[in-house]
Amino acid sequence: MSITDIKIRKTITEGRLRAIVSITLDNILAVHDIKIVQGDERLFVAMPSRKDENGVFRDIVHPISPDARHMLEDQILDAYSRHVAITEAEEQAV
Repeated sequence: MSITDIKIRKTITEGRLRAIVSITLDNILAVHDIKIVQGDERLFVAMPSRKDENGVFRDIVHPISPDARHMLEDQILDAYSRHVAITEAEEQAV
C-alpha cells in the first residue's frame, strides 16, 4: 500500500495544531482529518479520532505497525514541509 496523494487542507499558525491533511491510499481510499501537531520536541502526525462516551479520544483510522506509522508520518511531514516552503516563497515574492 502506498500514499498516492497528500493534500494539505488547512494550515494554522497559532497554537500547537499546524495543519489538517487528507491522504489517498493506492488511489482507492481517502483518509481525512489527519492532524500535524507541534510537540514539545518535534512535529508529529495525529490520526483522525473521535471522543467516546467517556470523553476519551480514540483513533478512527491508524497504522497497525510502527513501520507503517513511520512511513505515513515521514511522507505526510515531508509534504507539509514542502507546502510551507512554497507558501513562504510565494509570500516573499509578493
